[in-house]
This record gives sequence, C-alpha cells and structure tokens, in this order.
Amino acid sequence: MPVIAHIMIALVYITASVLGAVALYQYYEFQPVTAALVGAASGLATMQLHMALSRLGGGDVDKQFFELRQEIRKLTARLAQSEQRSEELKASFDKEVAARRETIVNEMRGLEDMISKLGKKFESRLQVVRAATTDSTMDGASALDAVRDALRENRVDLHLQPIVNLPQRRVCFYEGFTRLRRADGKVIMPNEFLGAAEKANLLGVIDNMLLFRCVQIVRRLSERDRRVGVFCNISMASLEDDQFFPPFLEFMRENRDLASALIFELGVRNFNQRTDIAARNMGRLRDLGFRFSLDKGDGLAFDLPELQAAGVKFVKVNGERLLGELVPGGERPISSLSRDIAPEDVPAVFVRYGIDIIAEKVESEKSVIDILEFEIPYGQGHVFGAPRPIKGSLLEETAPPPDFVRRVSAQAM
Repeated sequence: MPVIAHIMIALVYITASVLGAVALYQYYEFQPVTAALVGAASGLATMQLHMALSRLGGGDVDKQFFELRQEIRKLTARLAQSEQRSEELKASFDKEVAARRETIVNEMRGLEDMISKLGKKFESRLQVVRAATTDSTMDGASALDAVRDALRENRVDLHLQPIVNLPQRRVCFYEGFTRLRRADGKVIMPNEFLGAAEKANLLGVIDNMLLFRCVQIVRRLSERDRRVGVFCNISMASLEDDQFFPPFLEFMRENRDLASALIFELGVRNFNQRTDIAARNMGRLRDLGFRFSLDKGDGLAFDLPELQAAGVKFVKVNGERLLGELVPGGERPISSLSRDIAPEDVPAVFVRYGIDIIAEKVESEKSVIDILEFEIPYGQGHVFGAPRPIKGSLLEETAPPPDFVRRVSAQAM
C-alpha cells in the first residue's frame, strides 16, 4: 500500500480518538485528563492494529515481488537465447549468400569461357570463309564469263536487308542487293564481278534483272503493308546508257503507282560526279514521282538544296562516322541556316529539306543507344538484320518472264 494511504488512515485514527475523548468529556462527564487518556489509548490501539495488518499484507507483496523477479529472469534467459539464435541465423545466411555468390561467379566464368570459345570458333570459321573467298577470286576474263553465264541462265538472286525506324525498330524498308550464282551454286560477290561487268557494259543488264525483281517484291509487300518500301541500287552507268535508259524509263512509267515505295539508290561519290545526261535522266524519274537515296556517305557535308532539287529523299551515313560528326565543331550540311547548328538539331535540318538520315552499318547495341540520343529516324546494319536471300517460292514468283530473260541474255552475249 502506498505511504500516503498509511498517513491518511493514521489521520483518521487520530481524528476518531480525539472526537471520542471530547464525547466522553461532554456527554459522560469524564474528567478531562481521564477522557484524554482514554482517547490516547484508543488511538495507540488502532495504530498498533493497523501496523499488524500492514505486516500481514506485506508478505503477499514480497511474494509478488519474488514471482515478478522470477519472470524477469526467465524473460532475460529467453532474450539471450533469441539473440544467440539470431546470431546463428545471420552467420548461416552470410555463409549461404557467400556460397551462392561463388556459384554465380563460377557460372559467369563458365559462360565467359563458352562465349570466348564460340567467338574463337566463329572467327576460325570466318577465316575459312574468307580464305575460300580469296581462293575463289577470279581474274577479269573468268569473272566476265561467270557473269555472262549467270545472266544467260537467270542465276540472279535478290538479297534483302531491313531498314528500321528508330526507336521502335519497325521494318519500314528493305534494301535489295544483287547476287550472281555460278553453275555450282557458289555466290559471285559484287567485288568480283562489278569491275568486269562495268567494262563489258553489263551493269545495265544486271540492273534490269534487279529492278524487275524489286518491282515484283514491292508489289508483294504492298499487298501486306503499303508502308514498306524497297531501296533498289542502280548504277550511274545505267543512268547514262542511251540503250538501257529509254526502256527502263518506260517500264517505270508503267509502274509509277509504286513511286512511293521504290527508291533508287546511288553512291554519294557517283552522285557528286554525275554527268549532265545522268542528272537529266534522274530528273525524268523524279518527275514520275520516284525518289533517290545516297549511300556510302562520308560525313554530313551535304548540299541540302542540291539534294532536294535532285529528288533525294534519304542519305545514308556510316553509324560510327555519323556519331563522330554529331559533336560541337563537327561537319554540318549546307543549308539556308546561317547560325551554328547544334548536334541534336542536325536531323531536323535535313527534314526541313524533305530528307531523312539513315545510320547504316550499325553493328552493336551500344551504337544504337548513342544514335537514339540524336533522334536519327532510321537505322540499317547487322544489329537490325543481315541481308538474306528471298525465299524460294518468292524467288520463283518474282522471276522475270521468258522473253525478258531472252532479251537480257542476248545483251549478255
């Protein structure tokens, strides 16, 4: 019981004793001294009784305190056990994490070794292919014979490489590449036959075969998606050939409904060195609605008004070279703008003249990320897809008619 409670009870005892003594004196005519002694004795008696009762209750309190101390000891022991268990669990967790980390590191090393081996194997196979290509290089006479034989037998294939929009990477165009095959099925690479074909005035014949297939491919693609077009390479020699160009122009006039989906591609150097005849013939194609693309761009120093007047819709620049020029102080196109053009504004300047930039020969995802920072609209390269031959069924469907092949064969004689 609290001390204040004992004091209050004692005051009650004292008050009762005093009132009892006063009552004895007032009502029972006790002598004052006698009444005082009786009151004092009563007060002492009640106080002794209270003290005795307090001692009896104190035993219960001591017992309760003892039991409480016992519970506290038990809780302390349990807490110590919990802390020990927690330390054991932490040590076990740390050990398991270390073991898993070691396992992951070992697996990563295994993957690195596997990738390294695959890379070496691929490189060795590539060296074999390169060696085979080098061994199969032909001299001018044999190359010319192989070209003529391929044209006569209609062994002219079309390979397509996707051109995608950025950043979505949706295929918007394909670029068509001509590949000739020998009788044994081996492919004659362009660097093997182009020189010989140009000397023999056969580039127009090859362009004819490529053009016919491109037109047929564009028609097939337009049935599925009118947004997809084809870039068709054409040589400057064909644009300057008086025998090739008139029937070529007539053929394109008959297929002018494909003008929005068929783009003729020239090299930048050939475009810059074009003759008046070639420029005039390009203008005729432009008047039919056809547009041009320039590839093998060496930097960004294009004359945009000149390209716009010539009907150029796309320019292709090597991805690495493009990133190298999109810096302060890099090359800038010739335009009507007199101010300095910031790197991020270069694509927009091309668009003002109706020209889109295509980053070509993009070979890594890192290059893609860097190119995306400048909002280049299109990309082309092995990271988006390598050139692949059209399927056999489509190859047959797009084959030139017999009279076309006979006419081409006669030119190849």
